[in-house]
Amino acid sequence: MIELVVDDRCTRCDTCIQVCPTNVFERGAGGLPLIARQEDCQTCFLCELYCQADALYVAPNCDEPVAVDAASIVASGLLGQFRRHSGWHEWEGDPAHANLHWRMGELFARARAG
Repeated sequence: MIELVVDDRCTRCDTCIQVCPTNVFERGAGGLPLIARQEDCQTCFLCELYCQADALYVAPNCDEPVAVDAASIVASGLLGQFRRHSGWHEWEGDPAHANLHWRMGELFARARAG
């Protein structure tokens, strides 16, 4: 379940807001994404996958919120771990893999523009 948005890492790109399938986030003051409906989080990790700033922490527990200490999470190296371990962007520059999952960002961009 989404547990943390790290303010000083967040670029306010709105990608997490746009990719969340259950509309968990809302844009807060100064553009910082707020976890507005945490109970709706499906623990799908899409927000963490698409966060290039590694500003989000999704805990693997999908049943209930887990208390986390922001400083401990930042220091632990867990931010962005799911994206790194999944191989996200691994073949991004290889034309043989032109239609793989990282290109979903292009679809979201087209949906926003349309």
